[in-house]
Amino acid sequence: MTPRKPARHLSAVPSTLRIPLAARASGDAIFPQVAVRDAYAAAILEKIRDDGQALPEDRTTIYGILARTRRFRSLAQDFLKQHPGARVVNMGCGLSHYFQWLDDDKSHMTDADLPEVLDLRRELIPETHPRHDIRELDLTASDWWEQLGLPKKRSAQPVFLFTEGVLMYLKPETVQAVLAAFGERAPAGSVLAFDAMCWIATGRARNHPSVRPTGAEFLWGLRRPADLTQPHPRLRLDSTCRVLEGLGIAYTLFGPMFRMFFGVPLYAVYALRATDAADT
Repeated sequence: MTPRKPARHLSAVPSTLRIPLAARASGDAIFPQVAVRDAYAAAILEKIRDDGQALPEDRTTIYGILARTRRFRSLAQDFLKQHPGARVVNMGCGLSHYFQWLDDDKSHMTDADLPEVLDLRRELIPETHPRHDIRELDLTASDWWEQLGLPKKRSAQPVFLFTEGVLMYLKPETVQAVLAAFGERAPAGSVLAFDAMCWIATGRARNHPSVRPTGAEFLWGLRRPADLTQPHPRLRLDSTCRVLEGLGIAYTLFGPMFRMFFGVPLYAVYALRATDAADT
């Protein structure tokens, strides 16, 4: 049997998967107002705790991860109510387990990530449910839509795609290509949800206490909300959730000033919808 590949041997960006895992494992006790009640995170974290890396402890990161988890979960649950039995895809799943929250006895869920992440995931989270599968995915590849086996026709049932803690590590042109592909290929009514930092964070991962030890770098940040719909005419911005502004009065007061000066929130979860002319 091949020995398990410790998390410390993952490359820089994939190794950031420990950050949300640790936040979901311990964050509920710190921030009960945004508790997610993850039934798997603590046990998974215990299996990789001996990899020699310090766990993230900065409260802002822990809060942000819990708040964004609740947002992604809520968006997906609302989508499944509108489209029973639809497909949900977590692009860059790491060691998250959203199926525990999204299994409504009809939905189909795919967790997708790079091969090195899936090798670790298969050992830690064996998947046996017939409506839950895993697939290899490289969002930098032009055929990522095909890698996921997503609908070939716009007339198909809408799909819900989300990517968490991923796009900020991609080059701007890659992010634009991902958004354009979604706009071009997605059936009308499909949703793509993702988190994004403000552009001023680009190149400053060294200032992020949880990301700094991984060696990963922030390559993309949002400058204007309009940049999210610019890649394709079918894209519409459905919602923006400023996840940090519930952390405390400083963030609540500072947030509007920050948006005024820099054009976008410091950090937020966005949802884009693919539409046809008749839907606009």
